[in-house]
Amino acid sequence: MDERAVFTAVVYVLTSGCAWRHLPETFGVSPATAHRRFSAWTKDGLWRRLHQVVLDELGARGEVDWTSAIVDAASVRAKKGDR
Repeated sequence: MDERAVFTAVVYVLTSGCAWRHLPETFGVSPATAHRRFSAWTKDGLWRRLHQVVLDELGARGEVDWTSAIVDAASVRAKKGDR
């Protein structure tokens, strides 16, 4: 299987909100294969590493503005009880 085609299909699903089962056939990748690779890549930490590489590259170019940031509550653990 062409890794680039699988990666493109996975990114399509992640960015479009498309359900895995509705992945268009034009990608040349079955929904099961795309989901299986996504799961394996997630387990292997690919997305975190890729994110770091992109931030490093943009930072080296001076294209990251750190004066403000958004924290997604889905990725930050909420503390229980009093502060």
